[in-house]
Amino acid sequence: MTRALVLDFGGVISRTLFETHHLTESALGLPGGTLTWRGPFDPDNDGLWRDMQAGNISERGYWMARTREVGTLVGEKWDRMETFVRRARGADPDAVIRPEAVRAIIRAKEAGCKLAILSNELDLFYGEGFRSELALLKLFDVIVDATHTGVLKPDPRAYEMCLGQLGLPAHACVFVDDQPRNVEGARNVGLQAVHFDVAQPGKSYAAALGCLALGEESEC
Repeated sequence: MTRALVLDFGGVISRTLFETHHLTESALGLPGGTLTWRGPFDPDNDGLWRDMQAGNISERGYWMARTREVGTLVGEKWDRMETFVRRARGADPDAVIRPEAVRAIIRAKEAGCKLAILSNELDLFYGEGFRSELALLKLFDVIVDATHTGVLKPDPRAYEMCLGQLGLPAHACVFVDDQPRNVEGARNVGLQAVHFDVAQPGKSYAAALGCLALGEESEC
C-alpha cells in the first residue's frame, strides 16, 4: 500500500521565528537581544505562549499579538502576520528551512511515499507567492491550507480533507506537527502521528521515518 508523510509547515519544515530572532533583528535593524519571547524554548518567560498552550488564545492569536508588537518596535502598524514573516525572513525562504526536513522529505519521496502539507496558516503567514519561491514545495503532492479552507486543525475535517486529496486511508499516513493538540487530533481520526520537538528536529524526523518503515526509530 502507498504511504504518505503529512507535515505541518511552520516549526516542522521551517525553523520557528523563535529560533531566528537574530535574523529578524538584523533584517529589521533592531539591536541584538531586543526580541526576548521564545515560546517552547523558554515557556517560563513567555506568558503569552503559556496562554496559547492552555487554550486561552489560539495559535493565530499568539502570532497576531507578536506581529503587532514587532511592528510597533519598528514604528509601523502591522495587521497581517504575512508582513512580519516576510519582513523578518527576507527574500531567501530556503535559509530558514530545516536541513533535517529536506533530508526526510527526499527520503520519503524516493521510497515512493506521497507527501502532503496540512497547515493552519501557510499562506496567511508567508503570502500566496511564497509557494512558487520555495523549490522544496514542488515535491509535495497535496497542500491543504486552512488560510483558504477555513477549517483549522485539530478539527477532524482538516485531516479528512487531506486524506481525501491523498486518496489514502488514515492508517497509511504519518502526520507530524509541533502542537500536541494537532497530534492528538490526527490520532483521533486514525492517522499515525508524531509530536515534533522543535529542540530535537533530527530525532523527530527519525521517528516519523520509522513510522513509515524507513528507519529504526518509531513512536507510532
